[in-house]
Amino acid sequence: MKIATQNQGFFPVNIMEKFEYIKAMGFDGYEIDGKLLVENLAEVKAAIKATGLPVTTACGGYDGWIGDFIEERRLNGLQQIERILEALAEVGGKGIIVPAAWGMFTFRLPPMISPRSLEGDRKAVSASLRWLDEVAARTGTTVYLEPLNRYQDHMINTLADARRYIEENGLKHVQIIGDFYHMNIEEDSLTDALHRNRDLLGHVHIADNHRYQPGSGSLDFASLFDQLRADNYQGYVVYECRVRADDPAQAYRDSLTYLRKC
Repeated sequence: MKIATQNQGFFPVNIMEKFEYIKAMGFDGYEIDGKLLVENLAEVKAAIKATGLPVTTACGGYDGWIGDFIEERRLNGLQQIERILEALAEVGGKGIIVPAAWGMFTFRLPPMISPRSLEGDRKAVSASLRWLDEVAARTGTTVYLEPLNRYQDHMINTLADARRYIEENGLKHVQIIGDFYHMNIEEDSLTDALHRNRDLLGHVHIADNHRYQPGSGSLDFASLFDQLRADNYQGYVVYECRVRADDPAQAYRDSLTYLRKC
């Protein structure tokens, strides 16, 4: 299994040192912040060349969600995502992770009444995805549509929700990202959801059930990895988690060692 990581607070700040640190820790790739990539493209290219550590994907680094309630902010976000995809193409990255929105609204907390209809949600997200599908086609990249749990987004919560957007809009360069943390909240069975959507599953984020490092909670990573292997999953699994430990760097290494045995 190819395992990559996002940034952590205990990683070096300097870009070259960051790449060296991630590779020395034993990871197979780095999922970079989109803004960091765009604003430091030459340095990132140099770090990739020097270390051989690939940039797998980008996550974050743009303002405005693809399902934003505010149209100006949605359009601004799309322009920024376009620039990130263009930069990813220059460094050999696979694509960018995009949820419909994060922290914008949830039916599970007051006021529980959305300022926009469900039909309006679908119209905004679909329009964004169709536009990004063309950008991804032009840049040779992929948009990974991420379902989030019900407390962080009200529009796309399950892999089946993401699949519906892809199929109904005839998207060719949009795939699904499965995040074990969000899936643990929303899916009846994580393994069943992964298997049912294996043809569109292009990327995976990992954290344990409580959002901390894999191996520190209750998720059965061996079964989940076995399912991915059985379905011939060829993408990366990427750490997107907090770290709970007195020595976070050592805990991160221990977690990676644990996953390598799964």
